[in-house]
Amino acid sequence: MVRFLRRGHSLDNNKTNPGSYHDTDSGHHQHHYLQRTGSSDTAEMPDSLANGATGTPPLPNGRAAAAGARNRLGRDGPPSELDTMKEKFAKLLLGEDMSGTGKGVSSALALSNAVTNLAASVFGEHRKLEPMAPDTKERWKREVGWLLSVTDHIVEFVPSRQTAENGTVMEIMSTAQRRDLAMNIPALRKLDAMLIGYMDNFVDQTEFWYEKGGDNKRDDDKWWMPTVKVPSEGLSDVTRKWLQYQKECINQVLKAAMAINAQVLVEMEIPEIYIESLPKKGKTSLGDAIYRSITEETFDPLEFLAGMDLSTEHKVLDLKNRIEASTVIWKRKMQTKDSKSSWSSIVSFEKREQFEERAETILHLLKLQFPGTPQSQLDISKIQYNRDVGYALLESYSRVLESLAYSVMSRIEDVLGADAAAQNLTASEAARRMLESGAAEAPSARKLDAKEELEKLNEAPASMTLFDFMGWHFDQDELMKRREDGTLDADAEAKLLKKAPSMAPTKKFSYVDSLSSGGMRSPSARH
Repeated sequence: MVRFLRRGHSLDNNKTNPGSYHDTDSGHHQHHYLQRTGSSDTAEMPDSLANGATGTPPLPNGRAAAAGARNRLGRDGPPSELDTMKEKFAKLLLGEDMSGTGKGVSSALALSNAVTNLAASVFGEHRKLEPMAPDTKERWKREVGWLLSVTDHIVEFVPSRQTAENGTVMEIMSTAQRRDLAMNIPALRKLDAMLIGYMDNFVDQTEFWYEKGGDNKRDDDKWWMPTVKVPSEGLSDVTRKWLQYQKECINQVLKAAMAINAQVLVEMEIPEIYIESLPKKGKTSLGDAIYRSITEETFDPLEFLAGMDLSTEHKVLDLKNRIEASTVIWKRKMQTKDSKSSWSSIVSFEKREQFEERAETILHLLKLQFPGTPQSQLDISKIQYNRDVGYALLESYSRVLESLAYSVMSRIEDVLGADAAAQNLTASEAARRMLESGAAEAPSARKLDAKEELEKLNEAPASMTLFDFMGWHFDQDELMKRREDGTLDADAEAKLLKKAPSMAPTKKFSYVDSLSSGGMRSPSARH
């Protein structure tokens, strides 16, 4: 109250003596501005204070603040990298709730959404076989590095030895990065770099191109994608084999990312809200026909899938949801020893375990054959209700890399399909060509192991541009002659012994590319 009366008194004095306004009130505002900013540099002051403006009252409805913000933006230019980083982490700390009322999502889900949205904005419009733009590539590396920096501070206690000054050795507990993060984050960063490197290989391509603007008239299920064009006689044999080689390399990255993603999802806790939504019997979830097929004495997973209608993405997802639900029900029944519990079962433990193994085998085959399908209800629930920040980052990062690898493979298949059409090849002739060049093996029921897939990548040949591939292709005869003559040096011997790139094409997936539709594969219900 006293402060109000004193301020009114100063205003009254200003009415009678306008010249005193600058000396008192302006100095008062300058003093508080310097205290708030912690700076005495007039360049940091508002224009009205630095220039010594005399008593212009603020505009109503906050227009003066808006004008000041526009002036600062015009003077300082676009936001700096530090400002962008501050804004992103502020949103993460608020849990994507800008009102600050505490109704935001958890930190784990906020980080998962941030990785997904970043990948969608960077790769969502990348619809051609071409290198990424330098600024886009730099933005991806920079901002994904910001988000992954959180994992540097997720630690666990590990035993270690410490030697004192007097030579006494003590065993103490020290902190180290959590083991799963220390192993998988560098692996995912390597997969990321490999994928971008494979995309960079498609620079200055002249044997295929894309229609522009209104000339794009694609009638298939990917009508929004640009149409690929090849010469009237088709691709050259070298280019065709090089594209198949690139596809096989990217397929190895895809399998490694899928293995890491599946491993993380298995380790995530099943939310209670998902368990409460399940029926009490696995038969109810599966249906009579599927239940009979799984519980028969003789069971072949490939025959089972061949007898199912998997013609649409919706049907594949529905089968996956049913089998995952039954697997969770059977696990609950095996873990429940109380006969009075509603989860108890009259079927023997051995039979129930056998049914679960068969269901798991079917799930692995579905993931191998249809990697582009959306996430199941179980996966969505795990991601939505997960509270482990480390798992959230591992799952989201591996998922976006999986989607990117699948997208690039689809673009390569588009070029190979245009090549087959240019040569007037029927579907049977194209299949025969694939078999002659070395057809892909039938999907195995073996579970993908992340460590094994990464070791395969380490043994695989390095990324090769079309020029490198052509050099490798045409130098072999000359090196063999030099070897027979005994004039082959050590470097040439190593080049000759280098493993030849595999020409075996992978199984073609006919389902909608989730990345091409404008976003990465992500839970449909997040909040």
